[in-house]
Amino acid sequence: MFSDPWLDRWLALIAERSASSPVLEIGCGYGDDTSTLAEAGFDVVSFDLSAACVAATKLRVPRARVMRRDARAPLPVGDGAVGAVIASLSLHYFPWQETLAIVDGIQKALGENGVLLCRLNSTEDRNFGAGHGVELETNYFEFEGQTKRFFDRETAADLFGPAWRVISLEHMTTGKYFRQKSLWEVIAQKAA
Repeated sequence: MFSDPWLDRWLALIAERSASSPVLEIGCGYGDDTSTLAEAGFDVVSFDLSAACVAATKLRVPRARVMRRDARAPLPVGDGAVGAVIASLSLHYFPWQETLAIVDGIQKALGENGVLLCRLNSTEDRNFGAGHGVELETNYFEFEGQTKRFFDRETAADLFGPAWRVISLEHMTTGKYFRQKSLWEVIAQKAA
């Protein structure tokens, strides 16, 4: 995998919103974003469903609190306990109602003016499965035993209802996975 410093431009915002509270990362993978956050001085709580990813992240970022858990389970922090939540390419595995429930849980975990920084698969992400397999719901496919959702601008915006204020919604690409990946980057603030 290649470097993907997407969080760098948002570190000041994360610091502003997480001055005295931890940052929660959903779907830490092998610890790229966990490492970025820890190196920037944040108290990081992260998790992933993969035992291999959890083990690798624990080795890579020993000062972070890393655990194995499912994103659909209750979050490992209390209501209002975190200033920022990071979910980079980790909210696309679920049916729509489960995805909405996860986002609702994130909103509850955030403190006043807390922010969610997430990246979502784009419907233009042909290199990574957009439009492939059996369509279970609109833009939600099962392919080779795995489910993935792909978002267009409308569904990316629809994920955030009146409990949110969208700060930024941008279509972007990354070369993190060797081939160009298309995604939506969304920064949303918990509404007052």
